[in-house]
Amino acid sequence: MILITICNKKINAMKKIALFIVWISWSCVAVAQQTIVVNDRITEEEEKKPKTGGGNIIKVNLPALAFKNYSLQYERKLTRRITLAATFRYMPTDNLPFLDAVNRYANDPELERQLNNIQFGNMAIMPELRFYIGKKGAFRGFYFAPYANIARYETSLQFEYDDQGITKNIPLSGNLNTLSGGLMLGAQWKLSKALYLDWWILGANYGNSDGTMSGRKTLSATEQQAIRNQLDAIDNPLTQFTYEVNNNGASVFLNGPWIGIRGGLCLGIRF
Repeated sequence: MILITICNKKINAMKKIALFIVWISWSCVAVAQQTIVVNDRITEEEEKKPKTGGGNIIKVNLPALAFKNYSLQYERKLTRRITLAATFRYMPTDNLPFLDAVNRYANDPELERQLNNIQFGNMAIMPELRFYIGKKGAFRGFYFAPYANIARYETSLQFEYDDQGITKNIPLSGNLNTLSGGLMLGAQWKLSKALYLDWWILGANYGNSDGTMSGRKTLSATEQQAIRNQLDAIDNPLTQFTYEVNNNGASVFLNGPWIGIRGGLCLGIRF
């Protein structure tokens, strides 16, 4: 009788334990179902939120416009912190920027005459990879950007020389091609839903340059020697150049390292 009583007590205890386990299991399932529903609602709510902008920004460099330099940049988001950008710069061949102001400040008729004879223009493409280091990720905050600079410069001038006490000139024109790479530091801010301000704080690049300038003119022997003397007097430690002078004109061949600095303030639209 005592044994039966003990067995009945054990059976009742086991039933209670089993019921408790079942209750715990149902509770966990219910909580899991509620969590899934809540997460689904959060995902749906996030999808319903209005987008803050697309993954693209197109910009214009404002200060460059004062130098007759048209600079446009396109930036594309790749990951949360990395973007790819490409800048196209074009400056039509024309007189040097702020020429009148420079001439008034210099107050030198000879320098003014030489500067007025110079025509200058350039075109460049600069691809870059941006790494944003702030918490807000791509398009926001400080960044550093390794970049390449592929440029072509066009120039023409009246090269002056002294032939037996008489100032003469020969027209020279040509192109200089450069290929360089560097690093730029910058910061970008969101001004409104689609408007952004991009500050190119400082960029520096280093590479190589190669170009030719030439002009055709019938030259006497004394004129040829006068041009050679004038070219020999040019001292430019950064660029190596050679020349050819004959009775049909002169050519100057440039080759050497290229150093550049980059900066700007861009206004852009995100889409």
